[in-house]
Amino acid sequence: MGQVLMISLGGALGTGVRYLTAMLAIRWLGGDFPYGTLAVNLTGAFLIGLVQELAAITLLIPESLRLFIVAGILGGMTTYSAFAYETARLMSLGAWGKASTNVLATNILCLVLCWLGMAVARFLGAPK
Repeated sequence: MGQVLMISLGGALGTGVRYLTAMLAIRWLGGDFPYGTLAVNLTGAFLIGLVQELAAITLLIPESLRLFIVAGILGGMTTYSAFAYETARLMSLGAWGKASTNVLATNILCLVLCWLGMAVARFLGAPK
């Protein structure tokens, strides 16, 4: 139960970081492009690679801290970081077919499903 609470606390911190980053990006750069989302996705991708590798090859990051950072903070900040790590891991193992499938399936299917969700919302919200 302690791990779940630590991950949840990390998730709350991560979502706060995501929100503040988005608001600052809009203030500084405008709202015509999702700069905040791009920033947290790029930062999250770098940090998950750093933390996961350090945890795997050294004893610098205890398991509880790794979970707090990776599943908690980065998971709350961006799930893209998990996608990036898992795909990069497949590539490092030489599983290029699986990595490519993950990239294509995630991007194409998520965009299609998001569009479908938007269409269903429009249908449900349309005047009767």
